[in-house]
Amino acid sequence: MESEQLPRRTRKFFINFTPGVSNKAARAMRNTIRNWRIHLKPDKSIDDISRMFNPVIRGWINYYGRFYKSALYAVLRHMNRALIIWARRKYKKLSRHRRRAEHWLGRIARRDPQLFAHWQMGILPAVG
Repeated sequence: MESEQLPRRTRKFFINFTPGVSNKAARAMRNTIRNWRIHLKPDKSIDDISRMFNPVIRGWINYYGRFYKSALYAVLRHMNRALIIWARRKYKKLSRHRRRAEHWLGRIARRDPQLFAHWQMGILPAVG
């Protein structure tokens, strides 16, 4: 019973637990997105990319976003940035215009928010 008590030097209760995704897990997810090498798949359509990676994204959202979903937003925005880079490589008219590519992707997200799991949550690219 004695081992369950708090150490003598503190004697304070710990009440600040946040069950969000850890920095280590978020880094691992961003590395996974990077390792997918989406930017090297300009032959694929956005539907193909959605079918390829949506199950993993949905799993991350279900597992890590159960209690503290907003901690996951940075990783999901990283996925949007990867999609923007993919669009810039795929379409010549977007290649030199990051903002134009982001707005193009944002219009697709507004038109079809069911395409990616994180778009359904509201983590959409900007629309200009």
